[in-house]
Amino acid sequence: MLYLFLHLPLRAITEASLLCSDLMLRKLSYASLLAVIAALIGLDFGWLNFGQIIDQRFGDILQRQHAKSRPASKDVVIIDIDQKSLEDMIDEAGSWPWPRSVHGEMIQYIAQQKPQAIVFDVLFNERDTFKPEQDEALREAVSQVNNVYFPYLHLKDGNATQLKELPKQLGILPQANANNDARSILLLPWVIQQEKWQGGIINFDSDHDGIGRQYIVHSNVDGWQIPSLPARLARDFNWPKPTSDSIRLNWQTGRSHISFSDLYFAANSEHSNRPANEFTNKIVLIGTAAPGLQDLRPTSMGQLYPGVEILATAIDNLKHGDWLRESPRAYYVVLALVLCGLLAWGFSASLNTMTLAASMAGATLLAALIMWFGLKHNYFLPLASAIIWAWVYFWVSALVSYLAEKATREHAISMFSRFLDSRVVGELIASGEIDLNKQAEAREITVLFSDIRGFTTLSETHEPAYIVQLLNQYFTLQVDIIFKHGGTLDKFIGDAIMAFWGAPANDPEHARHAVEAALEMSQALEKFKRELKGLNADFDVGIGLHTGSAVVGFIGSASRMDYTVIGDTVNLSSRIEGLTKDKARILVSDTTREACAAHFDFIAHGSHAVKGREQAVLLFEPLEKTQ
Repeated sequence: MLYLFLHLPLRAITEASLLCSDLMLRKLSYASLLAVIAALIGLDFGWLNFGQIIDQRFGDILQRQHAKSRPASKDVVIIDIDQKSLEDMIDEAGSWPWPRSVHGEMIQYIAQQKPQAIVFDVLFNERDTFKPEQDEALREAVSQVNNVYFPYLHLKDGNATQLKELPKQLGILPQANANNDARSILLLPWVIQQEKWQGGIINFDSDHDGIGRQYIVHSNVDGWQIPSLPARLARDFNWPKPTSDSIRLNWQTGRSHISFSDLYFAANSEHSNRPANEFTNKIVLIGTAAPGLQDLRPTSMGQLYPGVEILATAIDNLKHGDWLRESPRAYYVVLALVLCGLLAWGFSASLNTMTLAASMAGATLLAALIMWFGLKHNYFLPLASAIIWAWVYFWVSALVSYLAEKATREHAISMFSRFLDSRVVGELIASGEIDLNKQAEAREITVLFSDIRGFTTLSETHEPAYIVQLLNQYFTLQVDIIFKHGGTLDKFIGDAIMAFWGAPANDPEHARHAVEAALEMSQALEKFKRELKGLNADFDVGIGLHTGSAVVGFIGSASRMDYTVIGDTVNLSSRIEGLTKDKARILVSDTTREACAAHFDFIAHGSHAVKGREQAVLLFEPLEKTQ
């Protein structure tokens, strides 16, 4: 009992701390996690939109792939002022910016082929004070053509102009609620005569992350509608008209590009090798693509995407009505909540974490396929953030599940290490043979009782400190042997030891292992007596074993549970131990003998009446088997 008294406090504290940590983790239930995640989802989809970047970035990936299978229409052509053109035109026009007469010549050449429109993505806001005749040559060319469109910019800083005083050719229209004194800062094409100012703004529209995914349809200033250049074309040519202030671009690849210098030299040669109707009924864009001209923008298609290509995409989308329609992101809050709810149910139902992970992987793939299908039909479906929220819930819940399982495992190891070798405990928990939540059950086991003979006399003749030391050494020696042979230590009862085999680990040869342990315990006792001085000849042990059915499991009150065995098998093994005096150090029942008869020799000790049993019990002394 002293041994138990000295060791119980430390074990109790350890088990209590592990149990508390387990309970704390379990109190952080999956439903509570769901409530927290649901609140964050509500903030995201209903107000802050901090998950929108996920939808945008994943959409960028899909759109880049989708664009590869989406060829640009042939009726929107780009004439590139590319690096090649800058180099080829050095002798003819000098360095950039070129004389405006060069653009006038290009207008005249293209106009002969009767294109639907000639659209510039080059600003003509500053007059050439050194060579005004060059500007005049451009104005002369423009005056002869009615379908040339020029860009202008809507600025934040500068001198504001009263909108009602601007030429109607700019396409700025007052709405029903227009402020008659409205002003705006516009960078206009002053090089061109005002009666030819037909065009629209070409401002780059980027999201919060700086990436361009949208194109402005029109800008509203105090009830005045300032059209973008693509929207102005859509108005003039009666293309489909978006109802929103901007459209999401539906990117394309493979657009027809012609180097400006190639076309310019062909236009000025006597015998051009270019088709005579190359631009007939087409939208012809003239813009800069050379890196040094700084019209490269970050878009879904890349960080350095030519501005003229962005404009061409917007024009192409409006012309064919195939820009991407976006459903409101707030709609997908339902998807995020449903997925998180299903995961909460799965974790609460103790479904395998890998099964839930595989389900989430399937949901992610399905969402990607739905987004891809949407792109195929000109819809952008922002599903990504809803899926990511479900993954957030999954990983947090998986972490809580792991920590709870770890705490439970450590609790189980702490508890069962009192009864079994700690290494064996770890193996049993890993294999699932030990379960703290498992109900007590009937098992076939072998029970061993070992009691010290002559302990009372020894206690009366020695100091208490010596007795405590002796018991600690003896119990340590005997318990090590029990663990060595796979036994489970049940308890210390004064100077007696109770152990059993066959639980919690299933052991088909529990009787054999129990007898082996008893024989080694007997041998260890002899060595123990020789090594310790002061032990008289009366110090001995009796060991009794019986094999039978018993109830095994955690038994006790709500505040204190012990892993133990109860039943007649336990009582009989205790009675057999009591019969060892004056007969043999080790006695086993006939049932135990039959269970391991092939491994040992036995000496019969007759039939004996046992208290509480009507039928006498046959007892045998086991011996090492002779060869």
